[in-house]
Amino acid sequence: MFNSVSVRNLARAAAVLTTAVSMAVTVAPLTGTAQANEAVSGSLGFSGEPGEFVSDGQSQEFTAGSVEMFDVSGPTNENAAGVTIVTPEGKRWSLLLQAPEGQKLADGATYTGASRWPYAQPEDPKLEFGADDRWCNNSTGSFTISHISYGPYGYIRELDATFEQYCNGSAVPLRGEVHARTAEPPAELAIALNLDPKGTIDTKSGQITVGGSATCNKPARISLSGLVYQSQKSGEAVGRYEDEIVACTPGDPVPWKVTIPVTAMEPGTDFRPGTATLRGFGKSDDRDYPVTVDAGDNISQITLVRS
Repeated sequence: MFNSVSVRNLARAAAVLTTAVSMAVTVAPLTGTAQANEAVSGSLGFSGEPGEFVSDGQSQEFTAGSVEMFDVSGPTNENAAGVTIVTPEGKRWSLLLQAPEGQKLADGATYTGASRWPYAQPEDPKLEFGADDRWCNNSTGSFTISHISYGPYGYIRELDATFEQYCNGSAVPLRGEVHARTAEPPAELAIALNLDPKGTIDTKSGQITVGGSATCNKPARISLSGLVYQSQKSGEAVGRYEDEIVACTPGDPVPWKVTIPVTAMEPGTDFRPGTATLRGFGKSDDRDYPVTVDAGDNISQITLVRS
């Protein structure tokens, strides 16, 4: 039997999926990769006079903790802020505040002459507010960013803004304001590779094994690639490896080993015991931010010994 927590989580997951699909169709696309984070505190309120379509002439306010979803989102270039509310009844409200193309949202700035996608030109600010069944085909308005602060990669930490929207050519305004605070931003992912000074060579099969260790400041799935080469009188022996995965966790270095079979070596390659060069690369997606982190180009002289 489901408990109340699991039912709430299931409902929120369904709401997230519905919101993602709906926003892909109805809300202007954000430039840069966007990320959404749940508000730990905040409110979104609005009101309109009789005849205003989106508000239906009513006043409403939603607060974080009393709704199924109160998410704040923004692209990595800090050009826009989005707020998505899903009520306990499953109704979705969406707000988009976006600066003109090439600009960042700025503290204390007022953006006039705002319209909505796809009618807004690149030099225009964009304002969109509505619900599932209360959405403007076109609109105009303005908004003021009273305060906005960021963490890494466009993570919106704090947002305070007011807005005014005129829907479908109406002269009756909707006025609203939003205040939101998200959790402290997670640390940015940092990874590093260390290459072992010694590798092994199976003189019967010709395959070689090299290794090292990986470190990270938070859990990461590190993809390894690299090559080993050895200068010889007859030329250069070269072997490659790629897409080897290390499940890294913070703390002690996590060891890794890679065996390079003859099939992954350059034709005619024949490694021998002795000195060789190991070149290793590592990369991982940051699970908290829309970015891929790399460990740089690591090069080390190693000694191949018979296994």
